[in-house]
Amino acid sequence: MTALRTVTVDGSPVHVMERGTGPAVLMLHGSGPGTTGSGAWATTAQALGTSWHLVAPDQAGFGRTPVPAGSRGGLRLWTQQAAGLMDALGVEHYAVVGHSMGGAVALALAAARPRQVTQVVAVSTMGAPGAPLSADLDAIWAAPAGPPGARDMLRRLMFDQALVTEPAVDARAAAMREGAAAYASLFPPPRARWADDLALPAGTLAGIRAPVLLVHGAEDRVTPLGTAALPLLEHLADVRLYVLGRCGHVPAVEHPQEFQRILSYFLRPEHGHH
Repeated sequence: MTALRTVTVDGSPVHVMERGTGPAVLMLHGSGPGTTGSGAWATTAQALGTSWHLVAPDQAGFGRTPVPAGSRGGLRLWTQQAAGLMDALGVEHYAVVGHSMGGAVALALAAARPRQVTQVVAVSTMGAPGAPLSADLDAIWAAPAGPPGARDMLRRLMFDQALVTEPAVDARAAAMREGAAAYASLFPPPRARWADDLALPAGTLAGIRAPVLLVHGAEDRVTPLGTAALPLLEHLADVRLYVLGRCGHVPAVEHPQEFQRILSYFLRPEHGHH
């Protein structure tokens, strides 16, 4: 059974989708306008079933979670809020699955909370030191709300253009319109600085003790394999990389069955550490 609820973290509301019981898995969405926790992870959560305790928040500035008063978005806020959320839920140990921006947050969280985070799955991840802002990510962050902006964004995200259907465009356009006000404050130009904000220092990455699985699309233009994933192999102590051919920036959408299989295999408790 899936539950939607609001949890107060450091005095500020965080909107969360929760499902199942068992080992806890925190699922962190990416940064495209109109992205929400449930929007990004509902299909994956359903496929993973109820034998994990899945927690998928809207991160600050996305969906129904506001940016706390007097704060601004960014890696530090998202990391602190994710840690605070799991504390508020009373969860002591958890795996973290993060997509794109959420992957950078997942890695930062593993560095900040070594005793809590058991495993990391970083999908199409940001966070590699010195990774440049791709033209496609720049365009996605700047996408105007409405169907043309939504269509352009989905075309950049997907390798298989058949997935850019009218219903998909309409759904994304509606989500973008809903989140437009909060979103405008997150990535104002010049946008390269927000990619820099999401990059982790080499020393921070080297200190991560949890096993890390990187999942990446070979045709990802938003966070290209060569600049986003490959450098992380040099920095992380316990890492493996799974590359999907004919796949863009969203493996969970383009290769759902295979993505769920590799995820559930890696998340099995014997792959963790205590």
